[in-house]
Amino acid sequence: MERRIVSDYGANYGTVNPVYGLPAVAVAHTRPAPLGITFQLTTRTLLTSGIFQDLKTMAAPPAASNHGPSAPPANMFDTVPGYEGTVAGGGGGYLPPPMPTVPMPVPEQAPSPPDWHIPSISEERAREAFATYVSSNCCYSSGPVKDGVITNMESFNTYRYRLETFNESRSTEWTQEPFAGQPVDAGVQPAPGPWQITAQPPAFFQEQKQTIRVPYTSSVKNCHVCLGMGRNPCKTCTGAGSKVCWVCNGSGFREGNDRCTHCNGRGRENCSTCNGNGSCQCDTCNGKRQLIVFINLNIKWSTEKDDFVAQDLSGLRVEKLQKVSGKELFKDAQYMVYPVMGFPDFSVAQASERLVRDHQVKYAQTSRILQQRQTIELIPVTKVSYMWKGKSHVYYVYGNEFEVNAEDYPATCCCSVM
Repeated sequence: MERRIVSDYGANYGTVNPVYGLPAVAVAHTRPAPLGITFQLTTRTLLTSGIFQDLKTMAAPPAASNHGPSAPPANMFDTVPGYEGTVAGGGGGYLPPPMPTVPMPVPEQAPSPPDWHIPSISEERAREAFATYVSSNCCYSSGPVKDGVITNMESFNTYRYRLETFNESRSTEWTQEPFAGQPVDAGVQPAPGPWQITAQPPAFFQEQKQTIRVPYTSSVKNCHVCLGMGRNPCKTCTGAGSKVCWVCNGSGFREGNDRCTHCNGRGRENCSTCNGNGSCQCDTCNGKRQLIVFINLNIKWSTEKDDFVAQDLSGLRVEKLQKVSGKELFKDAQYMVYPVMGFPDFSVAQASERLVRDHQVKYAQTSRILQQRQTIELIPVTKVSYMWKGKSHVYYVYGNEFEVNAEDYPATCCCSVM
């Protein structure tokens, strides 16, 4: 027996949801009339034959994409002189700085370091450093420390040259935020250039970032995601405002001829995500319908650093010296340093000339150099030879911290972690 299905939605059940309206610029002038279709389901056959789904598809608004447009369209942004390459989300690279107004430094004869030699550490100090090193390794036994006999200690003092360049880099990007009455100043007067905007840098060689809104670039646009409507079709119900009842699977009936009490025989239930509205507030404009777009100036202060180690043939790998300190013999800091001259170790002078040239060529193209600093340290390295169980072995003690390296330690055991 066929039975009429009563719908609580009335004649507008399944219509295009009228809350979408028209874009923001026209909302104040026109009230959109609800559009849709009126239909009445009269038989169980219609509900289960797929015709209902066809009608629902006709009635529902177009499905929204998962995330909407990933980026604003290019024509959304104004053309601002001096910022033609600016894009949304950055990615335009750093902007070339203006030519420096400070003259290049003139070469000066670097003062020669004192003619002195750091003596090799004592045998007692070498043993203490060795014992500390071994005790920090759970798989090392203390036999070589207790019973090993030191046969030779050789000093290899090593120079480390370091060049640091403190830079300021600037980049721009179009940015947006919901419009809530913020000042709009685009076109009031020309925007200042990216390097004309004043910013307070941190102390030299301190890392920092800062973002400044560029004056006279702010304007208001319709939201590109919701097209100025303030709302988007619900992703859960694709804008229908309802979804198939999970109890009766859309039939309106439970087992037998009993009408489904969960959906009151409608075959559908209100979407919990949008509360039956078929649409949700636009996340991009927060329902404001409009965005204020402007250019952000991103400033980064960073320190670029390069080291050169002039090491004697001690056998210790250079990378082991990266985390230790030495005795500072020379230090020079100014706007732009000149390569070290007259230093006893010729390889250090060569490295200084090469690195100073490389830094000024590399970083001056995309950054403004604010300060450079070069130092020379003397790092003590002691090679300790010892005998244990009739065999000769070696370990190194290096740096002011008395770090130890013993790659061929002869008394290891196999450990397993349970």
